[in-house]
Amino acid sequence: MTAQRATRSIRLLMLFAPTLLVVAAVILTTSIALTVQERGVRDATSKRVLSVASSLAELTQVRSALMLVHDDPSVAAEELQPLADVIERAAGVDYVVISDEFGIRITHPTPSERGRHVSTDNSSVLAGETFIGTETGTIGRTLRAKVPVRDDEGEIIGALSVGILESRIAADIEDALSQFLPWTLGALIVGTLTSSLVAALLERRFRLLDTAAMEHEGLRRTSAALQEQSHEFVTRLHVVHGLVSHGDIDDALKYIEGITPVTSNVHGVELEHQPLLRATLDALTAELGANGTRLETNISVTSVVDEEVSLVLTNLCRNSGEAGASVVDCTLIERDGFFYGEILDDGDGIPAAQLERVFTRGFSTKSLPPDSPFDSMERGIGLDLVRRTVTDRGGNIEVGHASSGGARFRFEMEVR
Repeated sequence: MTAQRATRSIRLLMLFAPTLLVVAAVILTTSIALTVQERGVRDATSKRVLSVASSLAELTQVRSALMLVHDDPSVAAEELQPLADVIERAAGVDYVVISDEFGIRITHPTPSERGRHVSTDNSSVLAGETFIGTETGTIGRTLRAKVPVRDDEGEIIGALSVGILESRIAADIEDALSQFLPWTLGALIVGTLTSSLVAALLERRFRLLDTAAMEHEGLRRTSAALQEQSHEFVTRLHVVHGLVSHGDIDDALKYIEGITPVTSNVHGVELEHQPLLRATLDALTAELGANGTRLETNISVTSVVDEEVSLVLTNLCRNSGEAGASVVDCTLIERDGFFYGEILDDGDGIPAAQLERVFTRGFSTKSLPPDSPFDSMERGIGLDLVRRTVTDRGGNIEVGHASSGGARFRFEMEVR
């Protein structure tokens, strides 16, 4: 049981592994893509604000206004604020702040903030460094670039700060995500469907292997049972041979009758020229009779009935007897180069839903008592053998319901 449970666990893992791998791969790929996308948006925003700030810091108009700011601050503001407003709209940034070397704002998108000291530290910029990063200012948290503004001699005369709100950057990332998600969902759906198909194919393969294993085990058990019966049969033949060789004919006949009841000429016709058929019907009469089933026959043939026809009759009659019939009616006639046979019984019959599966290998509706002579044989082999034997002889076989309520088998086979 432990081994079977382990096998089932391994099979379940193999069935669901493709789907789990697809989901994991899509999630990992999506996470990486989102990280790359966010980094790309931030890098592009950083380059934009730095480019705008650096370009403005090089403008002669900005440098000239800053050099005159201490002489007439209002003139500098009137000259630079319109420029800042135009740059904000044209470059798509949220603010452009120009301040002097003391950190006093000359331009700002909020008029009340003009003329006031900047709200963030500008010391590194006024020392000649360039700053790119996220800070919180008067209009909110922004990704900003700060660059120094120098005069013609290279002296720092002010600072220029350009920024974009973090909320706008987040919106850009969400927009990129909304465009990316449909592709992610599509990949997930296609991958899941594909993995489900692979799982279905694997499950089908597992079932085929299970069926093959069951058939192999059935054949092994059948072979073992046949070997047992063959050994017992050979032993009995040796006993019969010993009795006959010593002239004890009467004892030999009594021994045979003790093994199985033997009847003669009980089929309503003389079968002197049909030794195989006669022996087959005698054996069937004895076997079925031992289980309380009566065999009735209707034989009308001129050609010799060979082993294959006898095999079909034997299996069909036994099948009816084993199914619990009290009477089995066996008919075999010859016409136009064909043997036509019909086996009827008064048993429980075959359910309509199972008629199409009757000749499938391994199928059986039999429920035998513990002392049945067929109990050691594997079920569901005889009818499959019958079907193959009949079709190999250019005939066909069909199954239906008898008027007595049991099963009806009809077949035809070429005379050879």
